[in-house]
Amino acid sequence: MNSTVKARLESVQLGEPQTYKNITILPLIAPADGTFQYRTLGEALATWDIAITEVSAGGSVPDLMVVNRGNKCVLLIDGEELAGAKQNRVLNTSILIKEVSETKVPVSCTERGRWSYASKAFSESGNVMAYKSRSKKTRSVHESLASCGAPVSDQGEVWHGIAELQAKAGGSSATSAMSDIYKAREADLHQCDEIFESVPNQVGLFAIIDGRPAGLDIVSLTAAYTKLHPKLVRSYTLEGLLDTKAKTTAPRGIAAIAKKFLAEIAAAEERDFPSVGYGKDVRFNTKALAGTALIHENEVIHAAFFRLDDGQQPDTMASMRNRRRHYRE
Repeated sequence: MNSTVKARLESVQLGEPQTYKNITILPLIAPADGTFQYRTLGEALATWDIAITEVSAGGSVPDLMVVNRGNKCVLLIDGEELAGAKQNRVLNTSILIKEVSETKVPVSCTERGRWSYASKAFSESGNVMAYKSRSKKTRSVHESLASCGAPVSDQGEVWHGIAELQAKAGGSSATSAMSDIYKAREADLHQCDEIFESVPNQVGLFAIIDGRPAGLDIVSLTAAYTKLHPKLVRSYTLEGLLDTKAKTTAPRGIAAIAKKFLAEIAAAEERDFPSVGYGKDVRFNTKALAGTALIHENEVIHAAFFRLDDGQQPDTMASMRNRRRHYRE
């Protein structure tokens, strides 16, 4: 495993478990922050230092333009949703946007039924894609990077995942928007927000759902994590709450589940790819998990690892055909 990622995962401690129904979240506590400084998407948007728009008046489904007018880098994390313009999108990979720059970033559509301007620029939706869809997207982007060097997702798979989640959540969405699913379950999610609060020195979380590892997210700075915490929690709790076969996790087994998953991450095959912004995009893959890490100046700026569902192995050729077909639509 990449030595920088290994060192980061070994450096964090597991905090006290927080549990609600079938969902357990372990805070990841860091002994110290990284040294490289950046802002989160929300912080940069709030001060108008960053603007995110379609790449042209006509737009392009798999790409957006990010203009950073500020003198500090901005972190966009994998799965983070942008709302507005011609349709809502999520980031295909974590990107460290350079200072005073213009960057075309790879995205996936999360609002299939709209292709018309709701606003000139994008805003922060407050959501990160639900973790099962993130896991599939992480895997498909890895396949695309390996085959053609571009961080492209399987758009058909993304839409299918949103449709499945919509069917479980109930409610309705005139444009098949992922954000409407979060709105429909707002009361339940708000209750989870209160239970799964961030703790001092927290830089990440490890989620266990139905007694199995769901995934983990970790960043290099405590302040950045505090900003990202609510949307990352909801990425895991939304699907956990919709599980009709929910089962709880025995408290004595929590640490063992976490340690086993971390050992699987350490044993995963990895490949390095250039990042769209600063750093490099490191991808991890086994039959049971998919992961990604953005590394810059020997620091793990953001990393995410997910358990793949049983039998969730792709038909690679069909996946590539889906990418081409859906992006031509």
